[in-house]
Amino acid sequence: MTRPQTDALHSRIRRDIEGRIMSGQWRPGHRIPYEHEWMDAYGCSRMTVNKALRSLVQSGLLESRKRAGTFVAAPRFHRAALEIPDIRAEVEGQGLAYRLDLLSCERRKATADDKTLLRIADGELLAIECRHFAEDLPYALEQRLINLAAVPEAAEVDFSTEPPGSWLLAHVPWTEAEHRITAITADKATAGSLQSPENAACLALERWTWRAEERITYARMLYPGDRYALTAHFHAGLSISASPGKPIASSRPRQKPLPEPRAMP
Repeated sequence: MTRPQTDALHSRIRRDIEGRIMSGQWRPGHRIPYEHEWMDAYGCSRMTVNKALRSLVQSGLLESRKRAGTFVAAPRFHRAALEIPDIRAEVEGQGLAYRLDLLSCERRKATADDKTLLRIADGELLAIECRHFAEDLPYALEQRLINLAAVPEAAEVDFSTEPPGSWLLAHVPWTEAEHRITAITADKATAGSLQSPENAACLALERWTWRAEERITYARMLYPGDRYALTAHFHAGLSISASPGKPIASSRPRQKPLPEPRAMP
């Protein structure tokens, strides 16, 4: 009779810790209470607390440091080919006015295409499409899927005022990311959204982020090729540090240097 109660309490402790991390109450580097403090707070055994903490360490949300305690883990940026940008901060960091235009936000059951893109078997998600502006020019067109099984809080967020990427970076811990970068030509709809000529070159950046085996989000960002560049600065033998290019104030095509070749590992 005690086994179900113990399991339920272990799950409750895990959910409580996850909630504090995802709400932003506990930021990366924060030391969480010691095991004996959890035992006192929940009136449970050390084994129950240890089971909850161990599962969060295995999922990448927490990290255990010998003789120091257990801490909220920082995202593993070295897993991503590029850093994950906060577009609003990116634009404002260039001294330009940022504006968000929410084109659609739909809560729905995952379609066959959604499941393929988000790499999930089933479930509910948010499908978002929005435009980011730098001054009066479109900076990027964003199409995003958020897995509500992993991030249920996203359903309550007003994404007409809060950029999806900014909110996710601030509130949702992740452990791994994958990028894919391609070049495309703008069809009529895309060209209209980006205020670019039809068939103009665009940079397409797709990104998947997840926590352990749990998929969080898929995003596809389209950037006008004549107003955006990706640059990287690195030294031989060191990790690559990549950053997005600066927005170009004019929509007139501008010649950009070719990216430096990336050394093979």
